[in-house]
Amino acid sequence: MANLPPIEPSKVLKTTASLDAKKIRFEINQIELPTGIKDEFGIIKHPGASLAVPITDDGRVVILRQYRFAVSRRLLEFPAGTLELGEDPLSSIKRELGEESGYQASKWDSLGIMIPCAGYSDEIINIYLARDLKLLEEKPAGDIDEDIEVLLMEKDELDKKISSGEEALDGKSITAWYRACQALNS
Repeated sequence: MANLPPIEPSKVLKTTASLDAKKIRFEINQIELPTGIKDEFGIIKHPGASLAVPITDDGRVVILRQYRFAVSRRLLEFPAGTLELGEDPLSSIKRELGEESGYQASKWDSLGIMIPCAGYSDEIINIYLARDLKLLEEKPAGDIDEDIEVLLMEKDELDKKISSGEEALDGKSITAWYRACQALNS
């Protein structure tokens, strides 16, 4: 993956309000932008996340149909999860892949990062291609709020679902699938 442009940090002058929730924090800050403009901005502070595009030895894609309360529907998405305090992205997704799909992978390739909501969140998602999969004899326990159906799809079937709009997919999964296809075709 190519190097990203350098970071140009804004200067937080004052935090005027904050609210902590499960794994995230919402802040309202007085900020000075690199251009010198000063204003008040809301931001969701996020610890970061990891996502895997798991591909079986016979070329099928492991994808989840997962209930998401914020949109009150089930989405097709790849296994992913929020980083725990001090956890590195690869360790996180190895844990999440087992908990959410019941698979483990012995080959991992980085597909870079994505920034899903740059207008209001500092979340960075680390994307990986997971191969040489093995179905675990016993799936580890996941989060209590997870309602997940594990699916195996042919690549063409997933492409059709994305292009047809017959199922809702989230942006991180579409981005990850695009990058995975590039890596698999190179």
